Amino acid sequence: MGSRPTKLVFLVTAMMFFAVLALDITLPAMVLSAMALSNWLVLSAGTTQYPRRRGAA
Repeated sequence: MGSRPTKLVFLVTAMMFFAVLALDITLPAMVLSAMALSNWLVLSAGTTQYPRRRGAA
């Protein structure tokens, strides 16, 4: 199949590829989760400082 150093290089390359692939999925998921949490916090504040009027526009 191949010599031991070749197998070691292939193993390290495969590990780096899958580590980067996991980060490629994790970071956008964390950003989207933070955006959803901040949106929920803003909407759940329940401020009545600016009441909406019907037919105002």
